Order: sequence, then structure tokens, then C-alpha cells
Amino acid sequence: MEQNFLLLAAIVFFPMLGAGISYLAGRKDKTLRDRVAGCVTIVEFLLLILLLITKGAKEASFVLPGVCGMGLSFETEGFRAMYGAIAAFMWMAATLFSAEYFAHYRNRNRYYLFLLVTLGATEGIFFSADLYTTFVFFEVMSLASYVWVAQDEHAPSLRAAATYLAVAVIGGLVMLMGLFLLYNQAGTLTISELHDACAGKNVYVAAGCLFFGFAAKAGAFPLHIWLPKAHPVAPAPASALLSGILTKTGIFGILVISCKILLHDWKWGTFVLVLGTLTMVAGAVLALFSVDFKRTLACSSVSQIGFILVGIGMQGLLAEENALAVRGSLLHMVNHSLFKLVLFLVAGVIFMNVHKLDLNEIRGFGRKKPLLAAIYLA
Repeated sequence: MEQNFLLLAAIVFFPMLGAGISYLAGRKDKTLRDRVAGCVTIVEFLLLILLLITKGAKEASFVLPGVCGMGLSFETEGFRAMYGAIAAFMWMAATLFSAEYFAHYRNRNRYYLFLLVTLGATEGIFFSADLYTTFVFFEVMSLASYVWVAQDEHAPSLRAAATYLAVAVIGGLVMLMGLFLLYNQAGTLTISELHDACAGKNVYVAAGCLFFGFAAKAGAFPLHIWLPKAHPVAPAPASALLSGILTKTGIFGILVISCKILLHDWKWGTFVLVLGTLTMVAGAVLALFSVDFKRTLACSSVSQIGFILVGIGMQGLLAEENALAVRGSLLHMVNHSLFKLVLFLVAGVIFMNVHKLDLNEIRGFGRKKPLLAAIYLA
């Protein structure tokens, strides 16, 4: 058990330590910094694999009492560990790709610093044992990833970053209000205790506030506005993580609300189902009218988030068969994360070659790179 405790602690905090080491290395040698950042993500991925295969890892947990006032608590669970490993794999791929992609960029030290900080914060969200811990790491993740969008420091990048930050801050404040209301009514924020603590109580307002904060990060309609603005200006590796993983932290929170706080609630299920349908349609329509490759992928992500929300909403309407809906949503979470990683890295390769992503101008590029075209179509 002690071994699993140390393993879980390392998974959450090792990337943040690695971020500092990478930054210091970058002040002396750029190649060393790239190698350190790459090694940090490789080690993180191996730690997650070790967690998955270690006997008794499902019972691993640890608490940091008094940190941030209420303390931080973490625990492992089957799907959390698996999705944490997927997140680490995507970070590893994006970081290794970044070494070549950022060869002629400035502010690379800053990029790698916040890239690794965000990795640690994201793993902290997936392994959080209570909603207060989720909130703390959610805010760290949102503020650190803001730097990704503003990386170029051009006017479009700064405007998109401002939109991203505004949605994140407003969503965070509303989420915090939801935590106050939920704790006042249920007396706990521990995820495993929420179902019993909320039984028979009217927690719709608290759940709605929490949903607003999580939906803002997930890119659900009408809070999706940051996605089509952020992706065209963010570096391709960052876009892959924004779309593939960071949006799923919002889905993680919505799953907690729907499967712990309001399990089998048909009213809540109907609300999520309708919102998911609107998100699905809105993203598809926006993608049809986009001519920027990465913006098209961003709008596609909005639509795919809608599909996931439809599945989550259905769990409130299917009664005893709700597990089928939840499993479908979880499966599509994994599916969307992996194929969006590939698509955004393909966009990065195209940009590195022709320095443009307008679909009208890059037409026919696949004929010159048949392997790349095959990967994109696959």
C-alpha cells in the first residue's frame, strides 16, 4: 500500500518538479531542455503503466492535510488510471513532437514549463478524491494552459487567449459557488460519498453551477466559444492536448455530477441530453463553414463533445441500463482523444512544411505526402 501511495503521489507531482528542472535546463542548453521535458513525459507514462499493472493499485490513495486550506486528497480507480495513462501518452507524443515543431519558435522555455505543469494538474484532476481537489487542480490547469494559446504573442493569439481565460475564470467562479452550495446541502465534497449524501435533497442549483464550470472547459454549447478561437492560433501540439485531454477534464466533472450527485435523475438526464444534442449540431454546422484546418478540427471537437454528453444524458433516462450509456461515453472519450491527437499533429506537420492551414491553399498537399494522407484518413 505504501508503494502505491508513493506511486500515486509521483504521478501527480513529478511533472511539476520536472517543469522546474526543464526550465532551468533550458537556460543553459536548449537541446538539454527538450530532452529533459521528453524524459519527464516518458517517465510519467511509465509510472501510469506501472500503476495499471501493480497489484492493489486500485486501493491507492493519499491526503495532503491543510494544503490550500481544506487539504488535497487523491485516489485511484480503474477508468481513472486508464485515462490518466492515455493522457500521459498524449503528453509524451505532443512533447516529443514539440522539439521539432518549436525549432524556430521563441519563448520555448516558457512553453515547456507550463506544458509540464499542466500535465501534473491534469493528472491531479483525474485522480482527485473530492471536488475541492478537483477545483484546485482545475484552476491550475486552466491558468497554465492559457500560456499555450498566447504562445505566439501576436494580436490574434492574445485575443483568443483572453477569451479562453475569460471563459475559464467565469466558469471557475460559478463552479466555486456550486461547491459552496453543495457542501452546505450535502456536508461533504468527497466523490465516493456524494450519492448517499445527496439522496432525497434538491441539489439542482449546486449541480447546475458545477455543470457550468465543467461545461465551459468541455466546450459544451453555448460555452464552446473559446475552442474555435484558441485552436487556430495555438501551436499544434498544444491544440492536440487542448482538444484531446483538457476538454475531457470537463467531461470528468460532468460524469461526477451525473453518476454520483444526480444518478438516475431523468430531469437532469434530459437537460444534459438536450444540451449535448445542441452542442453536437452547433459544432458540426460551424465545421462546415470553416476554411482553417485547425479551426475545422476544433469545431469537430465541439460536435464530438456533444456525442459524449448525449451518452451521459442517456444514463439518467435508461434506469437500470444506464451503465450502457456511461460505457459508451467513456469509450468515445478515449476514441476522441486518440484520433484528435493524430489529426492535430498532422496539422502541425502540414504547417511545418507550407506554413499555412487554409484548406483552399493546402489542397493537394496529400499527394506530396502519401503516408501523411494515409495517417490522416485512417
